[in-house]
Amino acid sequence: MRRTYKDVIWKEALPRMAADTAMVHLSALASLAAVVLWQSTGGGGVRTAQLMRELRGWYLHCFLPLSVVFPAVFFASGFYTRSRSYFTSYKWTVLARGITLATLIFLFAAFLVSRAEALPRSAIVVFIVLVNGMAVGARVIKSLISQPGGVSKARNVQVVSAGGGDGASPVLVVGGAGYIGSILCRKLLARGKTVRLLDSFVYGNEAVRELFGHPHLELCIGDCRNIQSVVSAMKGVDSVIHLAAVVGDPACEQDRHAALEINYAATRMMTEVAKGYGVKRFVFASSCSVYGETEEIVDERSATGPISVYAQTKVDSERALLKARTESFHPVILRLATVFGNSYRPRFDLVVNLLTAKALQNGIITIYNGDQWRPFIHVSDVAEGLICALDAPAALVSGEIFNLGDSRLNYTLTEVAGTIQKLAPGTRVEHVENPDRRNYRVCFDKIRRELGFECRVTLEEGVEDLRAALVTKKIGDYTDSLYHNQRFLKAAGRLTSKEEIDAQVMAAFALTLENHQNGLAPIHARL
Repeated sequence: MRRTYKDVIWKEALPRMAADTAMVHLSALASLAAVVLWQSTGGGGVRTAQLMRELRGWYLHCFLPLSVVFPAVFFASGFYTRSRSYFTSYKWTVLARGITLATLIFLFAAFLVSRAEALPRSAIVVFIVLVNGMAVGARVIKSLISQPGGVSKARNVQVVSAGGGDGASPVLVVGGAGYIGSILCRKLLARGKTVRLLDSFVYGNEAVRELFGHPHLELCIGDCRNIQSVVSAMKGVDSVIHLAAVVGDPACEQDRHAALEINYAATRMMTEVAKGYGVKRFVFASSCSVYGETEEIVDERSATGPISVYAQTKVDSERALLKARTESFHPVILRLATVFGNSYRPRFDLVVNLLTAKALQNGIITIYNGDQWRPFIHVSDVAEGLICALDAPAALVSGEIFNLGDSRLNYTLTEVAGTIQKLAPGTRVEHVENPDRRNYRVCFDKIRRELGFECRVTLEEGVEDLRAALVTKKIGDYTDSLYHNQRFLKAAGRLTSKEEIDAQVMAAFALTLENHQNGLAPIHARL
């Protein structure tokens, strides 16, 4: 993910900047005209003429030279880089915030220059309303008449570009525009595979936008909860890698209903559709958090003990997939260690990434219960592990669970802090104890022994790469909500199913197989 001026597509940004600047000036002139009309109703042509001269002089000598503030602040606010990839409802928040900030900076600058009120207060209110209305309205109109790849509605699946690849059927990557998926898609394409990417672009499309038009990429824009989208995406596919999820405990706790639909019910629905279309390999990204809290070193034979909504949806999805296994349908479960590292869609709600950013910006990091163990894996190695499970002989992986990681990357949180301190000298570490003691170490011998997988990126290398991206400003403000799942989804609003039929389908699939057989309560009642 690139946020610096070097990475702006200027041929696209400059016309947008010019259009926004023109809208700012039109709004200013309109607000001044409104003041004149309002004052003229009080009578007095001489007063009106005098007011017009004053306002004309103000526009020419104050507003015109200081108006450069607006495109500068708009640029810094991400209007021409980040906002294009933001989820719609959040985009309008970003636009309104940027416009208001630019107006306040302008008014302050005008006061410093003239030492007088920059504009009648009524004109200021009209100006802000007009600029917001025109900026948002222009983008709404543009979105209605022109979508990336010509897709008119996000829930409709359309192949934007298709290629031959290696002659084999495409690999369907569900959630391919995310933290892991954006790297995975590039690795698959680099291996000559045809990739069909299904994503609703909740977090935007910037992470994969440069892939649009790739001859071996088939882009499908749709919600994994919409059965029509899934059916269209599954046609002609031999293998699926399922990454779509509401990821992380805080994000799932914030909207349990959406977590149930996306993390579990949609997985069950996709499983049935995949079997119906003859999909052979179904690789599912689960999590080592399914083991819960334990002092033992756990492996794939250990009992699961989920203590969060997120982990529970993963456990139930695993069970549904494994029960669906047949001689021709081969599900593979990968339980991911705690992921870290830079990506095309960075995340700073992950422990290593967040601590690294805080160390560089604040010079101090807080470690809670530092003696707790966690298994870690770099995001690039996650993608390699998924491909390894995809390409392995069916006899080795069908119906199997693999912990995805490397035993060498089991660390205590105190050890993680020490690694960050070495790469960010001067960082102070504060230790705090709290009741949250999710402690677990994981054994990864099975995947190394049976599939030959080992992690290539060490914790030190991942932290150093992330440090370099932050120091060189390749990643901008790490506190931006786009980098934090829970905060972004809170601003964007609930991820409810947009169609009533989708909600009904998800409600039906939200019953576990055991529920159907034994008449138990649906999973959401247990969560």
